[in-house]
Amino acid sequence: MSTLAQSLVQSVDWLAIAPPTIAAVVGLVVLVADLFVGDAKKALLGWASVAGLAVSALMLLPLLDGDRSTFCLTGDPDVCSYTADRFTLVIQFLVLGGALLAALLSVTALKDANKELPEGEFWFLLLSSAAGAALLPASRDLATLIVALEVASLPAFALVGIKRGDRKSSEAALKFFLSSVTATAVSLMGVSFVYASTGTLYLTEIATKIQDVDGQLHTLAQAGVVLTLVGFAFKTAAVPFHFWVPDTYVGAPLPVAAYLSVVGKAVGFTGLILVTVIALPSYADVWGPALAALAALTMTIGNVGALRQQATRAYSAVRLLAWSSVGQAGYLLVPIAAAAYSKDAEKAIGSTVAYALMYATVNLGAFAVAALVARTKPLNRISDYRGLYASRPLSALVLGFFLLCLAGLPPGIIGLFAKVTVFSAAVDAGLGWLAVVMAVNVVIALFYYLQWTTLLFRAPEGEPERHRVPAPLTAAIALTAVLGVALSGAPQLVLRFSDTGLF
Repeated sequence: MSTLAQSLVQSVDWLAIAPPTIAAVVGLVVLVADLFVGDAKKALLGWASVAGLAVSALMLLPLLDGDRSTFCLTGDPDVCSYTADRFTLVIQFLVLGGALLAALLSVTALKDANKELPEGEFWFLLLSSAAGAALLPASRDLATLIVALEVASLPAFALVGIKRGDRKSSEAALKFFLSSVTATAVSLMGVSFVYASTGTLYLTEIATKIQDVDGQLHTLAQAGVVLTLVGFAFKTAAVPFHFWVPDTYVGAPLPVAAYLSVVGKAVGFTGLILVTVIALPSYADVWGPALAALAALTMTIGNVGALRQQATRAYSAVRLLAWSSVGQAGYLLVPIAAAAYSKDAEKAIGSTVAYALMYATVNLGAFAVAALVARTKPLNRISDYRGLYASRPLSALVLGFFLLCLAGLPPGIIGLFAKVTVFSAAVDAGLGWLAVVMAVNVVIALFYYLQWTTLLFRAPEGEPERHRVPAPLTAAIALTAVLGVALSGAPQLVLRFSDTGLF
């Protein structure tokens, strides 16, 4: 073999890339198996997908013993395209765990749809998106980052519009697709500008080379930084790139909305963290104020939007969760902005990761209970939850707990703990004004979360309806409830994730 050929050959650490690879392979297997499995046994495809996601998540355990990297430059083994460090593993756990819970919700949703949703395609799209989302936190060059982002996003467009003959679903998918494609084009232009001014795509090398950019290319580099951030801000549903969220969540099948609210958000925040903190620390004076302003705007618009939801409007429960997720995105942006001003950027980023874990757990739980209510009341209005305690006491208690967690009130200790962690990150970084904006927004959010919570325990209108809850839906609600209660009992467990190992 020639010297040139040898220099291009890269060894592959199969264990390091196992989590996203297994999800992708199972997705392909399910798609092919769909051709040969009869209608009576289509449910097996769902359980195979759930098992595949569970195995992907379990493959994170052997990686805990130390950092692993693969697809490295042969001349410089420290410059790699894929790194499985602590930060990567925590985000992969969040992504694959979120996808697994969304899959459990989907098993019931597909059965209830009574052949209206194509099962093989649904599971292939969900697993493909999960594989892309799991690849993204490990990406350490801009090319891999953009590819992972698109692999996570493209199947999501199809999942939103997968309801056959449903105009609401098709409209939601079209809005999501057009706005996302625009954001991708903007971020690709930004990446190309950064590459043109530095001559490299590797994040660690960009961090070094962008400080010594030729004077003529300085404006190009700055434009590249801003455009790249705009692309990722869209994925996080930050204002003013949030307009697709409410209609997309309402038009999508409920498990897909739950998936987007957690996994889609995790993808955007991870990309933002990697680009800002690893690749562009020298441009903190550009992205720091920009993200701080975005955080303030996002949490305010999101919470005001949720506050304005009318209880009797169709799909108002899903719309409230959608606007609430925009507000929560604002809180998640605070520590990333704080990293620009903080002496301990890693601690600030750890606050975002810890908050994301809390949010993922309780938001998926809230969507799981919403999916349960939607089985008997498909319009899913907030008023439909009145008297839920009379017919389903456990579900009402669990939903009340999740809403109190999102509000940051006891007994939802984990929600309070996560908000204090984010609040302290802003104060430590000297962003007192942002901490004040956050405090005001927490009070606004208290109103609509408590309003919904009290509705659960009011006297029902008419006789309470009782229906059997399918096992997968019960499992999803139980898993999120147990995790939420456990973390509320021992919130210090979340602190372990503040050491991200990014630096």
